[in-house]
Amino acid sequence: MFISEAWAQAAGGAAGGTDMLVSLAPMVLIFIVFWFLLIRPQQKKAKEHRAMVAALKRGDRIVTNGGIFGQVSHVADDHLMVEIAEGVKIKIARDAVAAIPSKPEPVKKDEAKGANDR
Repeated sequence: MFISEAWAQAAGGAAGGTDMLVSLAPMVLIFIVFWFLLIRPQQKKAKEHRAMVAALKRGDRIVTNGGIFGQVSHVADDHLMVEIAEGVKIKIARDAVAAIPSKPEPVKKDEAKGANDR
């Protein structure tokens, strides 16, 4: 009778290793999902922002995090001088640049003519 109990206990101990793997699998799966849905896109966005800020040059039109539109008049290592109105310049940190607005493409004559006919 004691031998059968010993065999039963030994069999339960061997299955304990697989139980631990099964219990860790959901945590690993959740981490992988968080990595691809949250962490990786945020890192990519930060890398693109650093590249945009590093490429700023005099004459670029920018938008700051505060919503101020202006034109870069001087570029330094850690800050920019931005002209927001004629004769009005402000000094901002490079990281305060939110975007470089894209220039609208001019409308072609054929497209403008077709739009007026409608």
